[in-house]
Amino acid sequence: MPELAFDPADLWHLDLEDIDALEIGSGILGTGGGGNPYVGKLRARQALAEGLDLAVLPLEKIADQAWTISVGGIGAPVVGVERIREGREGLRAIRALEEHLGLTTDAVVCEEIGGSNAFEPLLVGAFAGLPVLDGDGMGRAFPEMQMTTFSIYGHKSTPSAMADVHGNVVLFQHATTELFHERMARACVVAQGGGSDLAAAPMRGSFVKEFAIPHTYTQAIALGRAVMEAQKRHDDPIDAICKKENGRRVFSGKITDLKRHLRGGFVVGEAQLSGIDDCHGDEASVLIQNENLVFSRGGQVEVCVPDLILVLDVDTGEAITTELLRYGQRVAIVALPCHRLLRSDRALEVVGPAAFGFPDITYRPLPLPEEVS
Repeated sequence: MPELAFDPADLWHLDLEDIDALEIGSGILGTGGGGNPYVGKLRARQALAEGLDLAVLPLEKIADQAWTISVGGIGAPVVGVERIREGREGLRAIRALEEHLGLTTDAVVCEEIGGSNAFEPLLVGAFAGLPVLDGDGMGRAFPEMQMTTFSIYGHKSTPSAMADVHGNVVLFQHATTELFHERMARACVVAQGGGSDLAAAPMRGSFVKEFAIPHTYTQAIALGRAVMEAQKRHDDPIDAICKKENGRRVFSGKITDLKRHLRGGFVVGEAQLSGIDDCHGDEASVLIQNENLVFSRGGQVEVCVPDLILVLDVDTGEAITTELLRYGQRVAIVALPCHRLLRSDRALEVVGPAAFGFPDITYRPLPLPEEVS
């Protein structure tokens, strides 16, 4: 008798409160990118209202031989605000890939837990009647597809399928490298209007259990709940975030200048900050490529990728995505340590500062929780 892919008794069925918390938590982990989580929340709430099941399966509960497919949105985050998705792009991409390869998917995997891309796999899973594993390939958001732990640690993401709002589906049969796959998909998404869904080549359960960033849906929802509880108690939600994630507030300031534009399917730019409160008199900046990449104070780099740089509303503690940054906003900059899978030499070649065009910046990792005395 074939091994069951998972035990249905292990599933966690998300409710409206989970969805509200996930909006906040995924926005924080998105480091400014991943798509606007508010739009994702609205779509998830609509799915629940229609009786669909948003189910999460603990990462360790998927069978080793099960087939899983990762899915996520690709394109510039601003497009996700200006043009709402049709809704079933990801489902069409998975079905096209299944037909092409002659297999059946047992579970959906999240490419990146950050922003609206935390919701996209849940919606695809709901439409397909499949659970989403409690983990992802980034533990945050990154702007390029080869920047997943899956690709970093050996998974070849083609064949893949990409679907847009118009019903078009494109198959990528073979890419010689993960970077070439990213470049071809990026060119295609520009032609499709700047926002699509992509389903990557299937992975066995055993591989995902070893190389996914674990328990990130649990993390995002717990983080969102911590912020909501702090808001209710009129406590400082930013302190709650730092305590929950072993983070630190590195700056408080007001946005005094903002340069931001679309280039090659990305939002790129820089936010200039003038210090307030304890940081009065200091000047700082955040460099952006869909996500927040580098934080500097007085021209000196203090935090950089792959650690997480959060731009948060100074009062609510909620994330401000890069497409919603505005002149005059009062923000707190918080730094969180990334998962150890993103800290190896192999990973830093793909997600370290040099990979984003900053070869002169040296990555100095923030301490992980177990490293704090």
